[in-house]
Parts: sequence; C-alpha cells; structure tokens
Amino acid sequence: MTFHIPNQFRIRKGFMASTEANGNNGAFFIPSYPGKAPFKVVASDGGLEDGQIAWEHVSVSLPDRTPTWAEMCGLKSLFWDDEDTVVQFHPPKSEWVNNLQHCLHMWRPVGLVVPRPPALMVGIASLGTLA
Repeated sequence: MTFHIPNQFRIRKGFMASTEANGNNGAFFIPSYPGKAPFKVVASDGGLEDGQIAWEHVSVSLPDRTPTWAEMCGLKSLFWDDEDTVVQFHPPKSEWVNNLQHCLHMWRPVGLVVPRPPALMVGIASLGTLA
C-alpha cells in the first residue's frame, strides 16, 4: 500500500505552490482531455486530530462539472496502488462541507484495512459486465 505523488504535475508557482520538500502534500494540475481544463487536485497525508487516524486524501475538481466515476478511478490509480482500497464518504448532512461545487474526495486511512462488504453484495463476478 503506497501513496504516490505525481510530482510532474505539481503546482510550483503561485498561491498553491509546493515542492517535493512538502512530501505527499500539495496541489496538482493533472491533464484531462485535449482542449479541456485540467483536473485540480489537492493531496495530503496526516490529518491527525486528537491522536486519531492519519488519512491520505485526494480532492479532485473541475471548473464546470463534477468528475465522473471513470475519471475518479483513473486518478485513484495515479495516487494509489491498484489493490489499495480508498473510499468516498457520504457523511451526515449536518457535517457536510462544500467549498467547491464540483469537487469529490478520496480517502485512505493510514495503517488500517478499510472494511468492505462481501463482493456478492455488489454483484456476481463471473457474470462480467452486463449491458
């Protein structure tokens, strides 16, 4: 389980500038589609609060729409290994924070295994993808 930082896309000038010295923390412009705005990504690790769990975190936004499932899968693979489990939370409405209209977040707790439901609750793997 490894958190990967795509330093080639790191923002190095301006308000969100960072360098490799910031480790896993920084902002990134990651190409999307030719002629389209790049994904704005902020990555971080840590997030300790009162000795609780440390988290790896990636937020993904676009200026005019919310990223798709397929786009989030591609970005997940850029920041984590294929066999890592990351989650997108739906917290209680009273705890919602929404600073950017078209932003989604992925999270992975450091040093913990994320519990997952049995695969059969999702579908039958042997059927493949159905139309």
